[in-house]
This record gives sequence, C-alpha cells and structure tokens, in this order.
Amino acid sequence: MFLVRRSASRLYPSGLNLAKMSSSQLGDLGSGAGKGGGGGGSIREAGGSFGKMEAAREEEYFYKKQKDQLERLKNDQIHQAEFHHQQIKEHEEAIQRHKKFLENLGK
Repeated sequence: MFLVRRSASRLYPSGLNLAKMSSSQLGDLGSGAGKGGGGGGSIREAGGSFGKMEAAREEEYFYKKQKDQLERLKNDQIHQAEFHHQQIKEHEEAIQRHKKFLENLGK
C-alpha cells in the first residue's frame, strides 16, 4: 500500500472558517434577498416565516454536513495512527530477524 504524504494545510483547510460568517455579512437570515447579490431562491426572497424556516433548515443542513466532515477527518486520523503503529511493529520485528540472521551468519 502506498502512502501519500499530505501537508497539514490540506488536512485542515482554511475553508472551515467560512461557515462562521458574522451576522453583519449575512443580514437577517430568511428576511429576503441578501447583500451577496444572489437572491437565494423565491421562498427566501419573499422573506417572512417561510423564508426564516428555510434559512433555518439550510443552516441545520450545513451544520450537520460540517459535523459529519469533522467526524470523518477524526476517524481518518485515528486509522492513520493505527496503521503507522502497525508498521512500526512490523519494522521492529524485521530488524530483530535481520539481527538474528547476522548473528547466526558470523558463527
């Protein structure tokens, strides 16, 4: 199995901070078309309770999506650590085998 060396910047992208936009950038969620130039769909453009409900659903979706991504990242790191510990164990055993071979070769 080949291992790909990843840089820390790829494992922890700065894009995670994009989900933490301040309210001044977003305005009131669901209150109509925002400052970003996009309308966000007809329900959100109309505003009112339907717009707020849709904005809440959207926020919940992205919250769950980010939580899932972080959980997968954590699991990936755990699996990589376990893999490397196993590799260390196998290499240490190989070193011992080679040392025994060299000792027996000299006799």
